[in-house]
Amino acid sequence: RTSVTSRYEMRYRSTTGQEEAALAAATAREADAALYPLQDTTLGSLTMYVVPETSSLLPQGINVYVGKHRSALVRAVGSLAALQARLREVTQLMSFTASAVAAALSDRVPNGQLGPDARRNLKSSLGYEITFSLLNPDPKSHTVDWDIEGAVNRYVKPVLDKLSLVANFSVDSQILYYAVLGVTPRYDKESSSFLLSAHSLPHVINPVEARLGSSAASLYPVLNFLLYVPERSHSPLYIQDKDGAPVSTNAFHSPRWGGIMVYNVEAPASPQASLPLHVDVDMARVMEVFLAQLRLLFGLSREEVPPEFLLEGPGNEGLADWELDHLLWAHTVENIATVSTTLTSLAQLLDKIGNIVIKDDVASEVYRAVASVQRAVTKLSLGHLHAAFQASKEAVTSSERAFFDPSLLHLLYFPDDQKFAIYIPLFLPMAVPILLSLAKIVRETRLRKKEPTKMD
Repeated sequence: RTSVTSRYEMRYRSTTGQEEAALAAATAREADAALYPLQDTTLGSLTMYVVPETSSLLPQGINVYVGKHRSALVRAVGSLAALQARLREVTQLMSFTASAVAAALSDRVPNGQLGPDARRNLKSSLGYEITFSLLNPDPKSHTVDWDIEGAVNRYVKPVLDKLSLVANFSVDSQILYYAVLGVTPRYDKESSSFLLSAHSLPHVINPVEARLGSSAASLYPVLNFLLYVPERSHSPLYIQDKDGAPVSTNAFHSPRWGGIMVYNVEAPASPQASLPLHVDVDMARVMEVFLAQLRLLFGLSREEVPPEFLLEGPGNEGLADWELDHLLWAHTVENIATVSTTLTSLAQLLDKIGNIVIKDDVASEVYRAVASVQRAVTKLSLGHLHAAFQASKEAVTSSERAFFDPSLLHLLYFPDDQKFAIYIPLFLPMAVPILLSLAKIVRETRLRKKEPTKMD
């Protein structure tokens, strides 16, 4: 089954004195910041404040404000039934939708039932490795300096600290010289620049990936973020979309792989400028693009909302609290489906091989995986999101240990027909002289019994 039933437990109450004081702020952003310490911070919970229709807290034409945390401000417009419908709409937006569940189960849902970007999201994993690479194909012309350590601490670390509930992350960086894209860009006379069209972008990944070498020894999925400084003979270099228009970020991303950004260097004022040119990379502009691509890879792209909705940006943390809950829901559902598939495959393997030996530690891992996934489903139905996610991670770990146990290799066990096919060619040449010798002994014994004994 690939359907998930959602149920919301809604409770109504009047605001407290402290909340009334917070709602008296000048702007919705200030009210959201003041209300945050007063809210229930349980994962998966939402707090929606219904403000009067005449309230100046929300801008003109805006009826719903979704903050950075787990709260929303809703203007009381229309009848009570209309207000309840709007509250349900806000709840679905801030928790999870049918498309989010379909994306989590993308490997188990037929293609016709999925949207175009359903398989763009990363698969759930216990850990991820993020690699930032600077590609300098022309070091004779450009000396590129990038403060990647400072940029990671300033821009990436707050995002990964918040995502630490989802998985473990490791970050590394490298500089690759003489690494080219593998695709020759087209020269455009009108703009005096070089262009990479959308249909040529898929051919860029493989030549570059061969130089990265980061996924060869990795236990976890690797996210590659590449900053490419074009060589002097191909500068400036711009990326075009499918319609032929230039991409504003001059970057593109590949689903479940990472992203590449082209960083053009300004030509020197005088042709006699000494080479190589020193280039200082604007890390704020680069990291803004990479973090946007990271959100896309984790399925945190902002969905289309009605014009009366106003969504607050996540700020330096990269994602809002309710988006983190959204991610935990999706990964919990995906983990449960993964455990189900793994244990089903293991059961099918055991059914095919009747003489396979199941060790006690393998059996205990299977029992532990089943118990953990049952606990995850129970906690998920009760709305205990964090406990459900932890149980689903334990179930994935136990099921993978059982499935990949070395004693369960199917090559160690053979069906009976294969045993005869293997051993008969070995024993038949040895059995022929033995059988002939036995036959000779039997004949000699019979002849000896037939000979009359001499009597003196």
